[in-house]
Amino acid sequence: MDQDGLDSRLISAVRAGDAEAVRALLESGAAPDTVNTNGLPVLCAAVAAYDAPVAEALVEGGADPDQVLPDGTTPLWRALDGGSPAVFSAVLGKEPRLRLPEAARERLLASARGWYETGAAEELRRRTGAPGTATTVRVQDDEYDHVDQVSLGGLVVRAGHGAILTSLEWAFRILTPVDELIARAVEQPDENHVNWSTVCWVLSQRRSFETWSAVVAHRHHPAPAHRRLVMDYLRIRALLRTGPGPGSHEKEESDHLAAWAAEETDSELLAKVLDVFTEYEHPAQEAIGLRYAGHPDPRVRREVPYALSPHDAPHTPAARAALLTLTRDPDAEVRIRACTAGMHDDELLPEITQALLLMAEDPDPDLRAAAAGTLAGSRDRTPAVANALATLLDEDDQLVRLEAAYGLALRNDPRTDEAIDRVGPLDAAFEHDHRANALWRWRWRNDNSTAG
Repeated sequence: MDQDGLDSRLISAVRAGDAEAVRALLESGAAPDTVNTNGLPVLCAAVAAYDAPVAEALVEGGADPDQVLPDGTTPLWRALDGGSPAVFSAVLGKEPRLRLPEAARERLLASARGWYETGAAEELRRRTGAPGTATTVRVQDDEYDHVDQVSLGGLVVRAGHGAILTSLEWAFRILTPVDELIARAVEQPDENHVNWSTVCWVLSQRRSFETWSAVVAHRHHPAPAHRRLVMDYLRIRALLRTGPGPGSHEKEESDHLAAWAAEETDSELLAKVLDVFTEYEHPAQEAIGLRYAGHPDPRVRREVPYALSPHDAPHTPAARAALLTLTRDPDAEVRIRACTAGMHDDELLPEITQALLLMAEDPDPDLRAAAAGTLAGSRDRTPAVANALATLLDEDDQLVRLEAAYGLALRNDPRTDEAIDRVGPLDAAFEHDHRANALWRWRWRNDNSTAG
């Protein structure tokens, strides 16, 4: 295909929002700065459509975010005005400090701060002179986070300029005071709002003890939103931690979480604290788990089994007793988690198996599904478990049938061949699934053994 044909197809792919096609066309030689019918590069079309995946594909494929347009703006400036943190990050690209001179960085920061401090609706009113009230709707900005989209006077922007400002400051390695960042986040006390999530992410990237100390100090703030933000920050750090090293503060974090777990009175937040706390090893873990084993809120009790199951250590008699009580809890998820946490303990296994067999017959399909997954991986090889798994092959949910067949294959049960047929064809999403691979290996061994 000639150059004009490639460029024409690139324009069509951008309009269609097909990021994979955009990448393929760029790899085939399409010009990344192809000009659309309106005289603007296709990157501007992706920005205007709030299409972050396409914008990212174009920039990674060589599109120039700093190209000066006829009106004096650039695609990057348009992305900033548009107010979508996802689109702006895609257009900003990696290591902007190496690309942008200091004056350009200062202008971007000033513009982002101006939008943020003025507010999207007021800035639109200033730019358009339109009277009346702006129309605001909440929209998804990326896979996880949402933002308000504001319309006035024929213009539309997203009110994510606080997140854009925060990400720009970090991209340019400006260490904004922690208290200022947290104040930005809690203006919208919603963990899925772009301002909140961006602040948490940026703070988690700042590895100094000074930043850590300044953040966790907000645990004692009287406003619940501040405490929730600290929790989200610690949760991200727990997910990102790679073991002891510079910036890990692992001991300080586990001590801090232990103290917090002992003091927190808000049930929702306490459950989150326990969830993160159990990612660490701490000498007080079992004591805290026992303390909350009878908590009235099931969200808290759901975290207790993991606190009672220390890493690579046997259960104490007190922990065993508490886990067995939790296997009979009124809340189904508590029961499943207690069974999962305790099933590797030989003393607990018989009673846990009985609890799981009961759940495998429960009227609730979600509970049967959870029981199927836990029974499949259980070390219990009794006929009762195999028979329960065989019964679960009648479920409508293919994933439950897969779990059941997998459990039978692990037991080399003679019903495995039929079970594999009952699972049915699996789509490409299961290509690397350990259960699907186990069934393939079982059938291959069985067929080759028969052939021999």
